[in-house]
Amino acid sequence: MQLFHSHFSPFARKVMVVAFEHGLTESLELLPTAAHPVKRDGTILARHPLAQVPTLIDDEGHAIADSRVICEYLDARAGGGLFPPSGPARWIALGDQSTADGMLDAALLIRYELTARPESGRSDGWIAGQTAKIVSGLASFEEAAVRLGDRVDIGTIALGCALGYLDLRFPEITWRANHPALAAWYEVFSARPAMLATRPPAA
Repeated sequence: MQLFHSHFSPFARKVMVVAFEHGLTESLELLPTAAHPVKRDGTILARHPLAQVPTLIDDEGHAIADSRVICEYLDARAGGGLFPPSGPARWIALGDQSTADGMLDAALLIRYELTARPESGRSDGWIAGQTAKIVSGLASFEEAAVRLGDRVDIGTIALGCALGYLDLRFPEITWRANHPALAAWYEVFSARPAMLATRPPAA
């Protein structure tokens, strides 16, 4: 398998965490990318119309995009375990993944606004609106931190990657200050070997 990858992409990191948890990293060839929100990477585009990172090329040469789909593919390939079977645990894990991914989407939109758009064209209202999504997502996870416990599933993996990205790109948010229960959970979860192995370089 091949993975169009970036060490700074939190969604690529989510895929890599799943791969590490399942012992699949030796089966993955990481392909460098030049993906950009304005100028797409033609190498990825030749394999998938969205030209996004991450994109997985399976052993048959089929392209799979979107971290949620790639993670479920890898989990199924490994025999499952990170996507609970049908029932309450599955909907909790998928719901947590959705919220964490939404926080990441908002963070990336802010990042693109600050780096890909000229300063004269930036919208303070847009940035504030996306920041509000991150803030409300953090509050939601703080309130529900007790249910995170020692779970290791796609929901907690997505959340761990989201919090790691905030630390990398938005340290000024200082999310730990107002979310002690979430911070305590993350301190333990971020020490998992899969999280340590996929930690991005310092920004």
